Amino acid sequence: MARKFIYLVAILIVLTIAGAFAYRIWGKELLAIATVPTAQFEPLPAQPADAYRDAKMWLARPDKPGNPALWTPAGYKAGAAPQAAVFFIHPTSFFERTHWNAPLDNQEANDRAALFLRAQASAFNEAGAIWAPRYRQATFGAFLTTDGNAAKALNLAYGDVAAAFDAFVAQAGDRPIILAGHSQGALHLLRLLREKVAGTPLAKRVVAAYVVGWPVSRSVDLPALGLPECKTADQAGCLLSWQSFAEPAEPSLVLDAYAASSGVDGKPRRGTPMVCTNPLTGTPDAAAPADVNLGTLYPAADLGSATIEAKRVPARCDPRGLLLIGEPPSLGSYVLPGNNYHVYDYSLFWANVRADAARRLAIFSRK
Repeated sequence: MARKFIYLVAILIVLTIAGAFAYRIWGKELLAIATVPTAQFEPLPAQPADAYRDAKMWLARPDKPGNPALWTPAGYKAGAAPQAAVFFIHPTSFFERTHWNAPLDNQEANDRAALFLRAQASAFNEAGAIWAPRYRQATFGAFLTTDGNAAKALNLAYGDVAAAFDAFVAQAGDRPIILAGHSQGALHLLRLLREKVAGTPLAKRVVAAYVVGWPVSRSVDLPALGLPECKTADQAGCLLSWQSFAEPAEPSLVLDAYAASSGVDGKPRRGTPMVCTNPLTGTPDAAAPADVNLGTLYPAADLGSATIEAKRVPARCDPRGLLLIGEPPSLGSYVLPGNNYHVYDYSLFWANVRADAARRLAIFSRK
């Protein structure tokens, strides 16, 4: 389970061979060489409509033995009778160049995804029963190229997510719904909100949508998603989003990619304001001291366990829409260049996210 992420190994190789200066200039290009598939995209058939009735197609499901999303650190327990149903889309856990999309039976990718569920989806296991699908995710290198194969890979991945979501809605009954994702999972969640939630009766059942680790434009994304931005901590039926950087932050790769991209309505994101929810306060564009951080997950070196420590990490939204966390905390080896704490977007604020979901569910239930 405790394996080094291939893309981080690639970064270390680049730093070792070329030096920090060379990486600063050509790092993205060198990383792309190491991770972008050279093979052609394989057009694979869509999942049949009933595929996600099978428990084997889920990393987490309420009836699945060994559900990694039920993990909790010492002092916390999963809810005995959770009220909500949670649909969680895990981030990229496939880093190979052999395929544009992960085979569903790739053990390394599935093991990494289970680690993500323990560190991320577990924050919701008090409020809701968690469903997290296996899906033929796009490989990491798909995010480092403009090759048309990358878009095809992401479309294939989304097709699986959409099929899983339909099965989730059927299995969840009439319970309130929490939607959450991270990184690639958050990207798919944006499309899911636009295509499956916005303008439908389902939107009225959504407690909150946690679109974390992927930028959301207030101007060209939000209006098409069917949910408003969460403006207060006691609001339900709204969307939260943040991207974490320690200081000094060097977010040019993220900001450049944002500026070059289009929103879900097809219009350019360049120059549009980015949603930044402070997870310590549950409100946008806010600042909060470490004293209000209820608990950060600090993983063990082998990633086999984690402890929770309160009042260690502050957070403030800056004018660019990024979430800044002050001096770099020592959470492990997976900090990305530029002091980017992307891998730890949930872990940094695990207990606050847990409290946020419970609070918004309570408010939703009183409607």
